[in-house]
Amino acid sequence: MNSLSFTRNGDKQNSDFFEEYLVRLLEERDSIGLTDMIHEIDAIMITVDPGHSIRYIAELALMSPYHYLVTLESENHYTHILRVDMNSPDLLIREVKNSSIQGIFRSLNEIYPIGSHKPNSRYMGEILRVDDLHGVVQLQQQRDFRFFTQDQIRKLDLPGNLAISKPSPYTHNIIGYMERPQEQLRVYALGVSNIVPEVQDAYQAAKELQKKCQIDELILPIDHLATRIYSQNREVAILEWLSLSSYYYWGSYNIKDQNSSTNVTKSAHYSSELKSPAKVFTANNTPYLVNHLIKLPSPTETFVRNYGPRLHHIAMAVRDGDCDGIENIDIVVNQIAAQGKDFLLDVIGSKEEGLKQIFSSASEHSSLIIEYVQRFGNFDGFFTKDNVAELTHAAGVENELNSLTEDSQISQ
Repeated sequence: MNSLSFTRNGDKQNSDFFEEYLVRLLEERDSIGLTDMIHEIDAIMITVDPGHSIRYIAELALMSPYHYLVTLESENHYTHILRVDMNSPDLLIREVKNSSIQGIFRSLNEIYPIGSHKPNSRYMGEILRVDDLHGVVQLQQQRDFRFFTQDQIRKLDLPGNLAISKPSPYTHNIIGYMERPQEQLRVYALGVSNIVPEVQDAYQAAKELQKKCQIDELILPIDHLATRIYSQNREVAILEWLSLSSYYYWGSYNIKDQNSSTNVTKSAHYSSELKSPAKVFTANNTPYLVNHLIKLPSPTETFVRNYGPRLHHIAMAVRDGDCDGIENIDIVVNQIAAQGKDFLLDVIGSKEEGLKQIFSSASEHSSLIIEYVQRFGNFDGFFTKDNVAELTHAAGVENELNSLTEDSQISQ
């Protein structure tokens, strides 16, 4: 495997430091065998506050292709497993049982003004499938990456068959490794397994509605995961993720209108994002402390200052095609909007440009946005510059409204 053999895209100028260590880190990763030992994203982990998981699962059942599989009950959490199939990642929706429970992940929310409103609600990170769990962890520890002990994993109510990194100082995400031959089912060693009637009922009602809306065959698995980080952490966050995964650097685009950049990494093993979603990092071009001098837009930096570094949105692919001249993404959005879900803007892009995209409003349960993206024909990319500028601006407007609400509450 040569992780540097892929075509570079984009127009963003990186530092000499980034370009040097991108080569050195990926060459080392390939040479010691980690690229061959680490495979796809097997699952992603999201935690919600008490009382929110059932409604969030119903929301996801309507807006995504995911199905409720089972609930794992441990001492302090319910962990609900959602699955499409074994060719795309699972979702692990964790609900804290008691709102008074403190912990490392809650502390990552509480120092941010809006993030603290939902102290347990956050995207936690990804679980990557590996061939040799002990071998991967040993190699990563030799590269100075740190992991929770098995006793700490138990106390955190996370599956015991995972190795889990300490939270990133740049993204606040964790990375889990799970040893699993590709042909075997995913199994999470955690708690007592059962199907919860209330969850099953909410899931089934949402799936029946999705089918009634005739969108159940149009929404495909996750296309990409987009994390927002501070401007000064853009390059090191990308290098850290590439060091911990088997992804490669696809490229970066400068979004001048929004004073930001969009940076994409993709799996070196799988060409389809539906098998292993792309990981996207968005960062301001300038830090917040110069905003009063340069008077440029700062939606990404503002988001991070309000919520902390974290995942901003999960993008679902939409099947290419149309019905009676209405493109599939417009059908999906129209039907979901008719059920009361808000979107931040109209669908943008066109068939001529190669893709169409839209952001939903942030979920009240997870604070995550759902993006829908429909590619036409053989379009190979994640956005056009005009599209991503509009999406970034729309998300920034919602964040400004949330900030105003926060300021109002403080003044009262």
